[in-house]
Amino acid sequence: MRVLYDPEPRATEEIFSPEDLAFLRSQYQVTEWKGEEREAFYAQHLPGTEILISQQAMGADRLGMAPKLRAIFNVETNFLPNVDYAECFRRGIHVLAPGAVFAAPVAEMALGMALSLARNIHGEHAAFLRGEEKWLFEGNKQSELLAGSTVGIIGFGDLGRSLYRLLAPFGCRVQVFDPWLPPGHLKRLGVEPVGFDALMAGNRFIFVMATITTDNAGMIDARALGLMQQGAMLLLMSRAAAADFGALTTAAASGRIRVATDVFPVEPVPQDDPVRRVPNMLFSPHRAGALTFALREIGTRVLEDMDLVSRGLPPVACRRAEPETVARMRSMPVVATPKG
Repeated sequence: MRVLYDPEPRATEEIFSPEDLAFLRSQYQVTEWKGEEREAFYAQHLPGTEILISQQAMGADRLGMAPKLRAIFNVETNFLPNVDYAECFRRGIHVLAPGAVFAAPVAEMALGMALSLARNIHGEHAAFLRGEEKWLFEGNKQSELLAGSTVGIIGFGDLGRSLYRLLAPFGCRVQVFDPWLPPGHLKRLGVEPVGFDALMAGNRFIFVMATITTDNAGMIDARALGLMQQGAMLLLMSRAAAADFGALTTAAASGRIRVATDVFPVEPVPQDDPVRRVPNMLFSPHRAGALTFALREIGTRVLEDMDLVSRGLPPVACRRAEPETVARMRSMPVVATPKG
């Protein structure tokens, strides 16, 4: 099969192990974009392309140049609004994203940050370095246990389900809000389906794991935060657009709730951004999923589904775009992080 390969902003060495890259190049006819003018490059190579590995725009014009196209793999891992999905569905072209590779790493980071919020591990570490630490019970007056506590998860896709599996030994009651999943389905998965307001008001730990859609952008606003219990903890692990970031930092600074975030409205965060001085917040610079293991798994899953597609079988390793949901997704695209 003929493959057009243009992974930017991902780098080849990030998403393919040497072994997987060698396999890709040995088993498929791969044409790689190497910095030339893209419009001419695509016009030249799309007519013979059967598999496209790229997050570049694929509107009706480019799709019309690719009569043999069978699958598009977006290794950036989001379903972006730069593809004519309706035309892909009409022609039976799979549009695929291996975003599930980040589920386990993000879930582990979420768990670690929750424990730090609950026990103020990060705060007492910083206090110790300043010589201002509080010993024994004095340093635990605001601490509480995750074990046996109440947990709410907003969004029960790959991230939410991975977190739920990690929570099993802690014996928590777990409630879930996810309007894309029916209550019966959630119950069969072992969690308690609840409404959004009930989840915000009823749990000590709240994990925001939902993808951004036209329906939920800014859902964690001042009103929602006002429903939370005194001292409760909110962890923003999916996308910054899920929250009104101004309301979030205001609530954290007040001391009424504790907040952790791995994501920000502007990344990298400017050095003079006031968010850097907000108390009662635990920060992670969008590194929860950025592990070599997860990134290399992108290439592995792409190869698995390429093999299935080449044999006329449905892909299973990556998520397929669905007509009912893809038009609603609004995640920001990944951009290359400046070096240095």
